[in-house]
Amino acid sequence: MEAVLLVDVANVMGSRPDGWWRDRRSAATRLLTALDPLIGIDVVDPDGQRRRIARVVAVVEGAARGAAPAGSHSVEVIAAPRDGDSTIATQAAQLIGSVAVAAVLVVTADRGLRARLPDAVTIAGPQWLNRLIGR
Repeated sequence: MEAVLLVDVANVMGSRPDGWWRDRRSAATRLLTALDPLIGIDVVDPDGQRRRIARVVAVVEGAARGAAPAGSHSVEVIAAPRDGDSTIATQAAQLIGSVAVAAVLVVTADRGLRARLPDAVTIAGPQWLNRLIGR
């Protein structure tokens, strides 16, 4: 089953103390670049379902706005106009409502955001994604 991977970039960046706070835009660019090879691969989601990642949508906010994957335009980057959580919740609802999307997999550890997501999404923590991208 194909899935859209919707990534809370700030939350995933914050899951590893690798100095991301010194230059958020550069850290976001590195993460976005690492996401690109996921498009088209098969993964097993946290619920044990096999999914093919058809699209990657990444939400950036604050000082990370303006980040873009190096050398690729496959990852769709959305700059949140205010807080990233509201943008992610809205995107998840729109994707779930789309007939073209079979499944939505949201990557975040934010409990407040998780509570705002539609029941139909699958939620993965940052460590699940970090393992996929070798981070």
